[in-house]
Amino acid sequence: MDPLLVKANVVKHTSLPKSLRPTSPPPENVPKHKHIKDLKLRTKLNRQAIHAARSKALVEDADLLLTGDAGKMQVENEMERTWRIGQDDIVQGAGQEAAKGRRELKLDGGPYRSRYSRNGRHLAIVGTMGHVATFDWQTGTMHAELQLQETCRDITFLQDQSFFAVAQKKYVFIYDRDGVELHRLKSHIEPTRLEFLSYHWLLASVGNTGFLKYQDTSTGNIVAEHRTKLGACHTLAQNKHSAVLHLGHSNGVVTLWTPNLPHPAVQLLAHLGPVVGMSVDPSSGGRYMATSGQDGVVKVWDCRNWKGAVREWTTRGGGAELEWSAKGALSVAVGGSVNVYTKPSIQTSHPAKAPPPLYLTHPIPHRPLTSVRFCPFQDILTIGHNAGLSSILVPGAGEPNFDSAEADPFENKKARREREVKGLLDKIQPDMITLDPDFIGSLAPQTKLTTAVNDTHDIPFARLPRLERLRVQGKADDTEAVDDDNDGDEGDGDKSGKTQSRAEKEKRKMRGKGKSVKRYLRKQRKNVIDPTAVAIRAKLEKHREEKRVARAIEKGQMEPHKPSALDRFKRP
Repeated sequence: MDPLLVKANVVKHTSLPKSLRPTSPPPENVPKHKHIKDLKLRTKLNRQAIHAARSKALVEDADLLLTGDAGKMQVENEMERTWRIGQDDIVQGAGQEAAKGRRELKLDGGPYRSRYSRNGRHLAIVGTMGHVATFDWQTGTMHAELQLQETCRDITFLQDQSFFAVAQKKYVFIYDRDGVELHRLKSHIEPTRLEFLSYHWLLASVGNTGFLKYQDTSTGNIVAEHRTKLGACHTLAQNKHSAVLHLGHSNGVVTLWTPNLPHPAVQLLAHLGPVVGMSVDPSSGGRYMATSGQDGVVKVWDCRNWKGAVREWTTRGGGAELEWSAKGALSVAVGGSVNVYTKPSIQTSHPAKAPPPLYLTHPIPHRPLTSVRFCPFQDILTIGHNAGLSSILVPGAGEPNFDSAEADPFENKKARREREVKGLLDKIQPDMITLDPDFIGSLAPQTKLTTAVNDTHDIPFARLPRLERLRVQGKADDTEAVDDDNDGDEGDGDKSGKTQSRAEKEKRKMRGKGKSVKRYLRKQRKNVIDPTAVAIRAKLEKHREEKRVARAIEKGQMEPHKPSALDRFKRP
C-alpha cells in the first residue's frame, strides 16, 4: 500500500484533544464580564478567564497523560525495614538503565563538591586542590577538565551546561564548555559558596568578607551588594520557588536575603553553634527549610511560621550536609554515613528530639563528607568526600515527569539555543524577588480611612498634604495663607542674622490678624457649611470613637458588645 495513503488515512482519523488544539473554542462556563462598560478592560478580563480555563483543562489532561509515578521501597510486613536494604539489592532490583546511576569515582585532590545542570544530564565537580571537570554522566563524554593549582571552594552551572562558574581562592572565574576562561569577576572576593538564579540570570556569591553579591550574567552589572555584618559565611542555599537566598552564619543565625532589601528579610537564631548545612524543600513550594549546626542538631523549619522548629533531632558526628530531593526526601550526610528520610515524618511535629523513621542509609568510609546532590529527574544521590564521589540509588527521590519547555534531558543543540534565547527574553527583574511570590500582580488593600464620600474615589486621608488634612478637619485658616507668603520675606530676612526668640516669632506671626478685612472673611467662612467637609468630619470622628472603644476593651475597662437579636431594629 502506498505510504502516502496510509499517512493521509492516519492524519484523517487522528486528532488532538480539544484542550490541546491551538484554535480550539473556549471552554464552557467562562465568565463574560458583561457588567463592565470599558470595552478594553472587558476584553482583557475575558482573555484571562479563557486562558485560566484552558490551563485548567490542560492540567486535567496532563494527569491522564503523565502516567509515570515515583515508586518507593515497600516492605511486606511490619517487622521489615527499608533501611536494611543495601545498594547491591537495589541495583539488582532496578532496571539496567537505572542501575547505571550507581558508581564510584575515585579521585585525588579532594574533598570534592558537585553540581548538576537543570536537566540533570551534566555534572560538574570541583576539588579543594584545584581539580575541575564537567561531563555528561550518562554517556561518559568529558567536556572540560582543568587543574587550576589553587584552592577551589564551589562550582555551579549558569543558564545551561555551556558555562560554569568556579569559586577559586581569590575571585570567581567563569569558563565555557571547553574549559576556556571567559571572565574574572574581581568584585567577588574570596568566595566560598555560589548559587545561580536561573529565572533572573543572577550569579550570587558569599565569601570570607561577609558580603552577599548579585551579578547579572546577561549584562555583567552588579545588581546588589549586601553586607551581612556576621562575618565569613560558608553556607548558602536557594529557595527555587521564590529565589530567596538563605545564609547560615558562624554564630548560629540564619538570614534570608533578597536583592531589593539592604537588610535581611528574616533573621532567626537556629543553632547554638555555626550553621554548616542548609537546604529548602522544592516539593512543597519552598515551605520547609532544613538546617544543621556544628552542635549536631538537625532542624526542620516552616518558612510560613518562624515560631519554632517543626522537627529536630540529634546526629552523631557533628555538622551534617543536607539536601532535599524533588519529591521531598531529605538526605543527611554526617560522620561516615548518609541517611535519607521521607515525608511526612520529617514535617510532622514530635515532642521528643528523636530522629524520624529512617528510609535509607549507606555507609561511606571516606571522611569528611562535604556535599550531597540529588540528580534532577533521577533517583540518584551524589555524595562528595575526600576520596572522590559516590553515587547511590534512592528509589522514589526524583521527579519522574519533566517539562521539556523548562528542562529537557534529551534536548539537542538547536533546542538549547532556542531555550536560552527564550529564557533571556523572559528574564525576571531582581526587584520582583520577595518572600511571597504571590504578592506580584495582586491589588493593594483598600485603606480604612479615606476622604471618599458617597462611594466616590478620592485620595486617602493619610496621603493628603498637611494643609489639606487641616482643611478637611476644619482647622485650617485659608485667609492667612496669602498674608503668610507676603510676610515670609519680612520674617525670614533678618539682616542682623540673630536668632529670634519664640515670643518675637509669635508676635510677628500674629501681626495683621486684627484687620477688619480679616475679621470679615473669618465670619464669612464660619457661616459656610460644606456637606462634604461635614461628612468627612463625621467619618473621622466615628473612626476615633472605634479606636477609643477598641483601646478600652483591650485594657479591660469596657466589655465588648455582644450581638443581640434586637440589633436589626437599630437605626443606622
